[in-house]
Amino acid sequence: MNPDKKIIINSLLDRVNASPFLIVIDYTGLTVKQFTELRQRLDSGSAKCTVAKNSYMRKALAEAGLPDIGADLVGQMAYVTGDSEVFAAAKTIKNFEKEFKKPEMKVGLLGNAVLDAEKLKAIADIPSREAVLSQLLALILEPATRIARVVQAKYNPDASSDAAPEVAAEATAEVAAEATSEAAAE
Repeated sequence: MNPDKKIIINSLLDRVNASPFLIVIDYTGLTVKQFTELRQRLDSGSAKCTVAKNSYMRKALAEAGLPDIGADLVGQMAYVTGDSEVFAAAKTIKNFEKEFKKPEMKVGLLGNAVLDAEKLKAIADIPSREAVLSQLLALILEPATRIARVVQAKYNPDASSDAAPEVAAEATAEVAAEATSEAAAE
């Protein structure tokens, strides 16, 4: 094998092994400007978009011991990998596709699981970890907020009824912000 080809395959192998996911997109019809913008959007979400020959990616995936998706690697394909969650990358691609009608998600790998385009789009609709934690915290704090309103109404009947929900909402928002920042720090 040509040493240059081996270097490219090893680079792809390193990228695939370092990433918890791989999303294959068909970028046919994208202009250079659009493709550059897609790469920039993915970069801001800790994902990288790589263009390589399909045969090189097939070899890299085989060497990594990942499932064979070679049948889907036909045409102008780009490969998205990342350092963290697949959700952000899938959401970025899906939003970009809504905006420009291109690129099209073809197939993906999440661990050893093969994901078709519909599953990738479903993953894109899942909220981020921070959003889920924020929703959970709001759900947990809801009973405390109700108790605060009842106590406020019982022991301070002269206060306007509109003020109690505002005070409780402010306290809930402060606690939620603290918890979200703690979760993000983890």
